[in-house]
This record gives sequence, structure tokens and C-alpha cells, in this order.
Amino acid sequence: MKENRFQQAIAANGAAFGHMIMEFSTRGIAKILEAGGVDFAVVDMEHSNIDAERVADLMAWFKATPVAPFVRVPQLLYHYIARCLDGGALGIMVPNVETPEQAAEIVRAAKYAPEGNRGVGLGTAHTDYVMPDTQAYLREANRRTTIICQIESPLGVANADAIASVAGVDCLWVGHFDLTQAMGIPGQFHDARFLAALGEVVAAVRRHGKVAGLQPGGMDQAREWWDLGFRVLSWRSDIAVYRLALEDGIRQLRALAG
Repeated sequence: MKENRFQQAIAANGAAFGHMIMEFSTRGIAKILEAGGVDFAVVDMEHSNIDAERVADLMAWFKATPVAPFVRVPQLLYHYIARCLDGGALGIMVPNVETPEQAAEIVRAAKYAPEGNRGVGLGTAHTDYVMPDTQAYLREANRRTTIICQIESPLGVANADAIASVAGVDCLWVGHFDLTQAMGIPGQFHDARFLAALGEVVAAVRRHGKVAGLQPGGMDQAREWWDLGFRVLSWRSDIAVYRLALEDGIRQLRALAG
């Protein structure tokens, strides 16, 4: 089974840096991200048209790289989680986790017994189409599978400590737009109430030896959130990276024309 570079980066440096794929789910994107030096990639099924078949393609392409491929599933359903993992994903992100019971359900769907109840289907994509030693593989799969719970509501923030305490949960990732919307302050990322919520999430993960994640919109925001204690940062989505780079290039070309 492929090593999980996200886990390796956290263990070695206390931080991991990644990127989110929402639009450019092409055969070359995995190698492009490898060239970019990312530790992990999140393939987004929640806010995109990427389906299970394309996820399977991406997981296969990422096997040619050291990048750890994760999938954000649309919602907490067993068949989403298990199917992505069977396709070769090394991690699962689940949106809007609000209770420790939901977090435990995610762990059960993602982990094999005795840690969970994920169904066993070997000899397929996630085992490179060979039959592994069953006991060794199930043990290693449990160890190398990363579980990320998104905190996107005031209830999720209130339960952050309990969610972080669930065995098998590795990261609490704040969905900052959804959280501010749910708080009635959409997009107000310097509001004292939002900053206090971020502090609660960081305090929760620190108490339980986990990590906190976010996707900043720019370097200034990244510095602010890093200083607050967020050690898992995704550098924008593919759409934002492409659009902003294109805007900058076109602006410079127009400047040539005076």
C-alpha cells in the first residue's frame, strides 16, 4: 500500500500543505501537483461535478506520485466513503460534521475491524489488483487512512473537543465560508466571533494530539491562520490558482500596450 505523505509530513514537520481539485481532474494533474511539491490533494465531490468514475481515474493517476490523494465526499454516507477508499484514496474529508457520533460513524465507514466496519474487497484498485496478505493489509490500511472532519457550524465548533477526541479522526478542517454563513457573518473572517471559533478548534485538536486545517485565499490569510495554530493548509483550489495566475498574466500583457 502506498505511504501517506500527509502523515509523513505531519510526523516530520508538524505541518502538511496541499491543494484542492475541483475542476481540472485531468490525467496530468497528479504529476503537476507532484511537480508543485504538495503533500496532499483533496478531490472535491461536494461542490463539483466530479463523479465516482473520475475519482477512480484520479486515484490511479496519483499512484504514480508520492502525493497523498484524499476525497471530500458530498455527505456522510457509507457508500461514498468506502467506494472512494476502495478506489485508492488515502483519506476522506466529510463536510459539516457536528457531533462526535457523526465522527465515529465516519471512522466506522473508513476503517476495517476492529476499528470500524468497512467492507473487505481485496484484489481491486486499492490493492493494485493483487491479493495482499489480508491481516497485514487491513492493519496497514487502517494506519494509513486519514480522516478529516469539517467544522462548518456553531454546533460543530461547540462539539469540536468531543469530535477531536474520537479515535481515528486525524484533522478538524474549518469550512470558513460555511461557518461564517452559519454564524450570520458570511465572509467576515476578522469578526471576533469567527476568530474565537477558530481558537476553539485549535485548542480542541491540541488537547487530543490532532491537527487543524483550512484553505486560505491568499498568503496574508495563510499567515494569520498559521499564527493561530492551523498546521494543515491547502493552497487554494485549482480554479482559483488558474484564474488568479491568468488574471495576473493578462494584466501584465495589457500593461505592455500602455
